[in-house]
Amino acid sequence: MSEDSKPQTPPMHLSVNPKSEHFDVDVLQRGVGIRFKGRTRTDIEEYNIPEGWVRVQAGKTMDRHGNPLTLKLNGSVEAWFEDLGENPPVAKAD
Repeated sequence: MSEDSKPQTPPMHLSVNPKSEHFDVDVLQRGVGIRFKGRTRTDIEEYNIPEGWVRVQAGKTMDRHGNPLTLKLNGSVEAWFEDLGENPPVAKAD
């Protein structure tokens, strides 16, 4: 994929878990910045912009399958690609 054909905004739903249907390694390698409730966060496991929620890991607690336990938090979510430099296009709910 060439530089010109890459999308300018991240997908509306993205997960860092490889088992998820919303996992996309190419998008994650570009670097996605997340702003939740007006604060930039780096601990987001999954987000959904239209529904307005993020999932964050609940400490170091694991479930019986060895996956981290997550909390679903509701609020405004914005995402952007970090490789686009200063003032990149931001994906957010209308």
